[in-house]
Amino acid sequence: MPYIVEYFNQRVMDEIESWPIGILADYTRVIELLFEFGPALRMPHSRAMGSGLFELRPRGREGVGRVLYCYASRQRIVMLHAFIKKTRATPAHELDTARRRMKRVRDD
Repeated sequence: MPYIVEYFNQRVMDEIESWPIGILADYTRVIELLFEFGPALRMPHSRAMGSGLFELRPRGREGVGRVLYCYASRQRIVMLHAFIKKTRATPAHELDTARRRMKRVRDD
């Protein structure tokens, strides 16, 4: 089943494109896995965050990136929020941003 990946807004795409090359390269690999496996993609590449929110988990020598995403339909994946992880736990404000955006995507 082919999946369509969209970005919530240009800033999400710009954030990902600004990442260091190692993290960006791993993001490219992980997004290809997401295309192939969709909702079946699991750890260590993707993790469910609850209530329909998921995170992609790219990493490189430079650090760890996170992209929070949701399924807007069976075949449409929306990248909601992206950031470079600086702490062990995903910060609550990053999750809140993604959850607000997910609500907007699903209300459309």
